[in-house]
Amino acid sequence: MFPSREQVKQVKEDYPPGTRIECLKCTDPYSPIPTGTRGTVKYVDDMGTIQVNWDNGRTLGLALGEDEYKKLN
Repeated sequence: MFPSREQVKQVKEDYPPGTRIECLKCTDPYSPIPTGTRGTVKYVDDMGTIQVNWDNGRTLGLALGEDEYKKLN
């Protein structure tokens, strides 16, 4: 299922580049980001995936509707 344009627009507004984020649950079966890992948002793509530079040196996107994450203040 693909997110609507409105959902993607909202994610882009909520998570602009530079936003700090924490991974709560990553569903990637091959190379998940560990719970509690923090990173900085690079951008949100047109599928609503939040592309992140993780503090552990990895780069992996968080999928809208599949992964769990939170914005840090």
